[in-house]
Amino acid sequence: MDYLKAACPDVQQPFDVVVVGEALIDVVTTPDSQVEHPGGSPANVAYGLGLLGVTTGLLTAIAPDARGKAIENHLQRAGVTLLPGSTSLIRTPTATATLGPDGSAAYDFDIRWQLPRATPACFPQILHTGSIATFLNPGAGAVKTLLEQAHKHCTITYDPNIRPSLLGSHAEAKATFEAIGALTDVVKLSDEDAQWLYPAKTLEETAEHILRLGAKLAVITKGAAGSQFTSPSASITIPAVKATVADTIGAGDSYMAALILGLLTRGTEGFAPAVMEQLGRTAAAAAAITVQRAGANPPTLDELTAAVEAHASASPAFACDQA
Repeated sequence: MDYLKAACPDVQQPFDVVVVGEALIDVVTTPDSQVEHPGGSPANVAYGLGLLGVTTGLLTAIAPDARGKAIENHLQRAGVTLLPGSTSLIRTPTATATLGPDGSAAYDFDIRWQLPRATPACFPQILHTGSIATFLNPGAGAVKTLLEQAHKHCTITYDPNIRPSLLGSHAEAKATFEAIGALTDVVKLSDEDAQWLYPAKTLEETAEHILRLGAKLAVITKGAAGSQFTSPSASITIPAVKATVADTIGAGDSYMAALILGLLTRGTEGFAPAVMEQLGRTAAAAAAITVQRAGANPPTLDELTAAVEAHASASPAFACDQA
C-alpha cells in the first residue's frame, strides 16, 4: 500500500507536512485523579501543526477501539488527516504519566509499533518523525526505509525524544539515532536527550556532532535556560519565555510544531542567525503557552501570533557565536 498516496490526491497540492510516528493515550496520574488524553510525541506534533493552520497528515499505528477512536476524533478537530494503514493494531498504545510536584512527568509505556513497508507516491514539503517510532521495531525499520526514500525529495525533521526504558542498550540507541540523523535536515532534542546520548560531550560538542552527521540545523532545548541553535556558520542562544508551569506534557512537541511552521514560512534558504532567532523565539513562545495548560494542549495560530508579538519588544537580544 502506498500509504503517502493520500497525502497528495492532487500532486500539485500535497500536504505541507506528513508526520510519521506513534499516537497513544496518555493516562495522567496525580495523587488526586487519573485522566486520559490523546498523546504520543509525533501525534502531538501533528495536532499542534493542525492548530497552527498547517495542512498535515499523520501515519501512525493505533487500533479501531474506543481509545483509537478518541485519538482519531482529537486529530480531526485540529484538521489533521489520519493516513491509510494507521489503524493496524489490536490495542491502542498507552503511556501512563505520573506527575511530580514541579509538573514534570515520568512515563510507563504499553506500546506496539508497526508500519507497512511501502514506496511513497509523492512527498510533502516536510516529513517529520521521532520518538519511539524511530527506535522500536518492527516499525522503526519501516520508518528508516521511508526516510531513505524521502530525504532527497523533502525536508526531514527529527526529534528523538529519548525514552530509555524502551531503547535497549545505549550503544544500539546511539547507533539508531545517528543513522536517522544522517537522513535528517533539522534535529531537535532536549538537553536531557543530548546528555543521555553523549554523556562525555558538552551540548555545544553534541550540536557540532549532529551537524557532522549531515543535519543542517541542530536545536537543543534547555527548559528555563532557553534553547541553542547551531548551524554550520553560527550558534545562537534563544531565551525561554517565562511561564507558570501547570505541567510539561507536550511542551517539547508544541515547540517542534512551531519550529516546523517556521521552517515552512521562513522565506529563505539556509540558517543565518536572524533566521534561527525567528525560529527559536516562535518555538519558545509555543512551549510557554503549552506548559501553562494541563496535558498536551498546544496553541492555535492566533494564540501563538499574539504571544510572539507580545514578547518581541520585551525579549533580550540573542547571543551569537560565529562558527
